[in-house]
Amino acid sequence: MAQFAVEIADEDVGRVLAAMAANYNRPDRLPNPDYIPNVSDPEDEFMDNPETLAQFANRMVRQFLSEHVAAHEMAVARAEAMSATNTSVTINDPQA
Repeated sequence: MAQFAVEIADEDVGRVLAAMAANYNRPDRLPNPDYIPNVSDPEDEFMDNPETLAQFANRMVRQFLSEHVAAHEMAVARAEAMSATNTSVTINDPQA
């Protein structure tokens, strides 16, 4: 399988990950699925996001690429279908 890689300067990695998290609305904390209202400690209602910033950014880049491939291929298929469709029709006036 082919790999697609980008190189980010060490001093910019934090900035890139922070920007991806902000632009794609990655929450730092998530609802805790094990939390039981009125039973669990209220402080346990939320938990730290188990997906690291790097994992999140990697997933968003893969999603971005997949969405763009799909959009492009659908546009090509749509254009091909439209150009192959016979849209001419003959309609006569029987009164003429």
